Parts: sequence; structure tokens; C-alpha cells
Amino acid sequence: MIHRPRRLRATAAIRELVAEVSLTPANLMQPIFVREGLSAPREIMGMPGVLQHTETSFLTELDRALSAGVVSVMLFAIPESRDPEGSAALDPNGILNRAVRAARAHVSDHLVIVADLCLDEFTSHGHCGVLGASGAVDNDGTLEAYGLMALELARAGADLLGASGMMDGQVGHVRKVLDQNGFDGTGILAYAAKYASTFYGPFRNAVESELTGNRKTYQQDYRNRTESIRGISLDLEQGADIVMVKPALCYLDIVSAAAGISSVPVAAYLVSGELAMIESAAANGFIDRDGAIWEALYSVRRAGAQIICTYWAIEFAQKLKG
Repeated sequence: MIHRPRRLRATAAIRELVAEVSLTPANLMQPIFVREGLSAPREIMGMPGVLQHTETSFLTELDRALSAGVVSVMLFAIPESRDPEGSAALDPNGILNRAVRAARAHVSDHLVIVADLCLDEFTSHGHCGVLGASGAVDNDGTLEAYGLMALELARAGADLLGASGMMDGQVGHVRKVLDQNGFDGTGILAYAAKYASTFYGPFRNAVESELTGNRKTYQQDYRNRTESIRGISLDLEQGADIVMVKPALCYLDIVSAAAGISSVPVAAYLVSGELAMIESAAANGFIDRDGAIWEALYSVRRAGAQIICTYWAIEFAQKLKG
């Protein structure tokens, strides 16, 4: 035989020499939850090792991220009270804006601060936008709210706004509002392909979601690929600085497709249900935990994502450094 591919697998050193995909701490983005009114951090049901933080304890997470070499965090906030309009999201002194200001003051520009630009944590009905007279989410009315929310987050010091609501035209509208108000340097991380997924289940515990029903009228159908490509293309046209696919593991084909057409960096979000599956299987002794997580992270990189938003970011960045 002339062709013996096993020659390049013979030793660990050879395998390292020819490895096609690399992973560094800078590829990993850490989501962080800040809960208003909390006196001490508390674990989130269904998300082992992940906490709701107080307004002071989350600053320690920023320090841990920096120490591990993680260069970006995504902030989510849970208010004490909600209303149908999600007005706490628009309050300059609301919990998310306070967290962004505190983070910026704490780390200066040493971390990229991404703020979640969505209303679902703030609405009493749990949807990602304001409701119209029919009870359905009002797309264009929601865009107006996103614009106001974006301005407050930009004023607070966010580097990037995680436009996750899946409203038509959200990137273009937010870009226009930011530019008209002097925030042309604030970027948009667009959730360009966000599916109506079962794998978000534990996240709803993290943000104490009050949603009944589902979000299938605005999040994408998991049976479809073409509409995801269309969504990515539209967000790129409207000025997205980064495009994201969410969830990651069941949508690696979409991550790959995004990488093939995007002129900006591609991100993917390893979501709460994906975390829960691996952690639960490992806790029961069915799989090796670290091996499974490494495989998951590298699969997303192999598919073409430059940025992986994952609850394991700090832990596995530390292991990469080690």
C-alpha cells in the first residue's frame, strides 16, 4: 500500500503537528447572568455549575475570564419586576444597564462586553417583543423598543449588542438608531439563525422566564435551512458585525453554511440544553465529561465558528492554558 493515513496518527506529537483545527481561550465567550435583588449567587436548575450572580459577584466572573484568557462575555440580566412592555430594559438605571456600566468600570477595555438586546427577560408575558392588539408579537413596535434599549446599552458602555429577538429588520433598525445618535462604534452581534429549539429549556430557569406557549412565529423552524441562509444574508446586508447561529450542535450544517457566505466573523452558541445533556450523561457515568466537552467545542470550530459562546468558556480556557 502506498497510502497509509495512519502514519499521521501514529503519535500524539504527529497528531498535533497535522491537526486542522485549533482552539484558544480567545475563541470562547462566557455568558453571565446577573439577578437584581439577589444577596448571594445561586445555582440554576438544569445548568450544573452555572449561577445567577449578584451585582457584585459577577465582577469576580469578569476577573476569572480575564485570568483564563477569555476576551469576551455576554451579559444577561433578570429584573425584580416585569411588565408587558418590558420597560425595565429601557430604564437607564435598569439592571442590565447597571451591570454593563459596572462591568465597563471594572475591566476598562480589557474584555469585550456583549449585552443581550432582547425583551424576553423583561416582559411579563415572556416574549421577545411587545404584543399587538391581537396578542401576537408586534414586529415593528418591537423594533422601536429595541432601538431605545440599544441606545441605553451603548451609553452604558457595551461593545457589542447581542440582537437576539429575531424580529425582521432588527439589525438595520438598531444600526440606524445607533449611528444617528453618535454610537457608530458600537457593534451588533446578530443572532442571524436562531431556531425555535427545545434545547433552550434550562435557560428559561436562568432568566426566570414567564413565557407560556412558544416563539415559533419569530424564531426559525428547525426543518429549514434556506430561511437561515436568507436570515444571515439579510443581517449581513443590514450591517451585522458578527453573525451567530443558535443552538450549535444540532445546527453544525448551518454554522458551516454561515462560514461559507459571511464576510464577518461567525459565532455559535452552545446552549443550556446542550450543556445539560453532556453534564447529565457525565454525572451518570455514561460518557467522559471533559472528553465530550472538548469534542463539542472542536466540532463547532471545525464547522467554521470563530467564536463559541459557551457556559464552559472560563473552565475550558483555563484547561487550554494549562
